[in-house]
Amino acid sequence: MTLTIRKVQITDFQAISDIYADAVLNSTATYETVPPTPQMMMSQWYELRAKNLPYLVAVESKQVIGFIYAAPFRLRPAFRYGVENSLYIHPDHKGKGAGRALLQALITACTDQGFYNLYAVIGDRDNVASLNLHKSLGFTETGTLPAAGYKMGRWLDIVFMTKALRPHDSAPEGDGWG
Repeated sequence: MTLTIRKVQITDFQAISDIYADAVLNSTATYETVPPTPQMMMSQWYELRAKNLPYLVAVESKQVIGFIYAAPFRLRPAFRYGVENSLYIHPDHKGKGAGRALLQALITACTDQGFYNLYAVIGDRDNVASLNLHKSLGFTETGTLPAAGYKMGRWLDIVFMTKALRPHDSAPEGDGWG
């Protein structure tokens, strides 16, 4: 099968919502406990699009099998040169390269758009696949919030990882997401 990475389209949001709903209900990758509707996911996309932030999908055999996007890490203006990634893959396609392809494409898009830092906020230290994927693409662990959330009957850590996209030796150029 051929994997294609492309920008999200409005018609993708049912599949995106289904993928995310599985993560909400069956994993600790997200701290949400009630899956958002496709309309809610689309509303978030409109907000990200207004900031010119990348939102990509992985497509195989005309089916969306994963998605990734960059969002503001924090909303205060000084944070505008860094973004946080969110990545989710359909459970039948995990471990087959779609996550890596999506994250590589997002790193390129964020670098091309002039961002300086890309952050991963990984729910649950036991999410080893996500930790390893990010590490393999140059992210370093930069902190942990212990017992930050409670889901599925246990306390969960949040692991922060950072990838510098360009040198920090001068004042930033451009507007970031601001």
